[in-house]
Amino acid sequence: MLKIPGYEDGPLVQGTAYLDDPLFWPVHLGTGLRGEDAQRAAFGADWDAAMELYRVLSAEHEWPAFSVPLSSGHTIHVVYRNIEGEHGVDYLIHHPSWPAAETLATDDGHFMGPGMAWPELLSAARQPATEGVTDPDARLLLLFPALGDALLPDDATAALTAALTALTLIEEPAEVAGTLLENQGQWAPAHWRSAGGVCFNDGGHSYRNPGNAFALPEERLREISDALNDGEVAAHQASD
Repeated sequence: MLKIPGYEDGPLVQGTAYLDDPLFWPVHLGTGLRGEDAQRAAFGADWDAAMELYRVLSAEHEWPAFSVPLSSGHTIHVVYRNIEGEHGVDYLIHHPSWPAAETLATDDGHFMGPGMAWPELLSAARQPATEGVTDPDARLLLLFPALGDALLPDDATAALTAALTALTLIEEPAEVAGTLLENQGQWAPAHWRSAGGVCFNDGGHSYRNPGNAFALPEERLREISDALNDGEVAAHQASD
C-alpha cells in the first residue's frame, strides 16, 4: 500500500497502469470539459466506456495515486480521493524533509486552487525523472487540472494539443485543448506575480495566495515556487 506523509485518508494504490488507456485522459480532465459539445468532442462514441472507467477510478476500496517527481527532490502526488459523498482529486506536493505533504489544489465540489501557473505546469511536466510518471505529455495532462492562469502564452494551445494527440484518441485535439484552456478547472483563472522568490496569485480559493487566511506559509510558498520552476523562479507575470 502506498503512503504519503500526512495523507492518511484512504487505501492508496499505484495508478500508473491507467496512463496507457487513452480514455483515462478525458476522464481525468473532465471538470474542464463542461457542456455537451465539449464532452462530445472529448469522448466521442466512447462515453459509456469512459463512464465505466470513471466508476473504476472512483472505487472506494482503492484510491489511484500518481507520483510526479521534480528535480528538486519534491514530488507532486495526484490522488483520487474516493470517500463516499466526497469524491475528488487532490494535488499534493511533498519533500522528504517535510513532516507532511501540502495541498496545491483539490478538484471536487468544494474545489481549492489554482495550484500552478502555466510556466510552472510546463516546467514540472518537462523536468526529467526516472521513476513515477516520467513522460512529459503524461505529466502535463495529469497536472493540468491544477492550472489557473489568466495570462496564457500564445503557444499554450499547441503544447496541450501535442499532449492530447500523443496520448488520446480525440479526433480534434486542438478543439479540446482550446476548451480546456478556456475553462481551466472550476476556479476563475488567476493572475500570478513573483516577489522575493515567491510566485503567488490572487485566487480567492488558492493556497498560493498569501492574502487568504488559509494560505501556505511564506517559506513553504518560496520552496514550492522554486521546485515547480526547476530552481529558477521566473513567473511570466509582473515581478517586483
